[in-house]
Amino acid sequence: MLEASLGRNFSHITFVFRGFPELHRHRRLLALPFCVSYLLVLLGNTLLVYVIHSVESLHSPMYLLICTLCVVDILVVTTIIPNMLLSLLFGWDQISLAGCLTQMFFTHFLSSLESTLLLAMALDRYVAICMPLRYAKIIDTSMFVKLLLFTLVRSGSIMATLVGLAGSLQFCDSNTIQHGYCDHMALVSLACDSTEKNSAVGLAVIICFVGLDILLIFLSYMKILSVVLRAAAAGEDRWKAFHTCGTHLIVMMCFYLVGSVTFLSHNLNIPISTDVNTFMGLMYILFPATVNPVIYGVRTKEIRNGFLRIFKLRAKKLMTVKVSPAVKT
Repeated sequence: MLEASLGRNFSHITFVFRGFPELHRHRRLLALPFCVSYLLVLLGNTLLVYVIHSVESLHSPMYLLICTLCVVDILVVTTIIPNMLLSLLFGWDQISLAGCLTQMFFTHFLSSLESTLLLAMALDRYVAICMPLRYAKIIDTSMFVKLLLFTLVRSGSIMATLVGLAGSLQFCDSNTIQHGYCDHMALVSLACDSTEKNSAVGLAVIICFVGLDILLIFLSYMKILSVVLRAAAAGEDRWKAFHTCGTHLIVMMCFYLVGSVTFLSHNLNIPISTDVNTFMGLMYILFPATVNPVIYGVRTKEIRNGFLRIFKLRAKKLMTVKVSPAVKT
């Protein structure tokens, strides 16, 4: 009785990550693909941001949204991957409760920002294709300011509540987090208090960000699809829009589906092994961040042309620098 009472009065302030228990012996090899993925995310997204920033013709709402998405992707991946690589390579797998809650907040906050940006991009394409004559009037600076305020208030308030509730719990049993980073339910599952409020807020997050956002995105693309099919005879531009929107929709569905499964696995007691759950939790963040530069960069003609223009200018300057000394002599 006394031991139980003392146990409940004690709460861990340091935690240990065990994201891949079955592959723990091969953790250094496991670090390689995650390291490569992280470098690809940094390279692809940074290059895309640089091209959009450098080419003046790309300073339009659609490309600014893509640029913002790239920055968010870099930040959310940087929030979890470097720390996880240190754990896999050097065994630095401990984290304080404050550090865990900080990582949790920024991971979920930035992921929710990505969800809002995907919704904004879908609505931007909807207005551009379905209401082209009113596009400039609807999508303007004031619209972006309102979107920014809405995003910060919605994501900030909900994620602060989520993290605040998690931080108020007592962790008197195990201090081993069965994940590669401080996922909300992975930490909450270690609590010896009632976690009904935490589970309820977790479900509210799914409803708010997945249920609402994915519904609006789906409706936007269905409307775009109907317009494209009705105007199929309009030529290559309409088919290009249809093909682009279809690709965007597939990537978005992967993001929302995998994210929902990982988020709900603890709430609904879905029997998923720790290794699989950790992998899915990482992929739902890494996969979109890796493919977005390809989907929105390489496959977009205007961005591709902007990159080639910058490359040709750099090559021309380099050739000028090399030729100048010879001419001078």
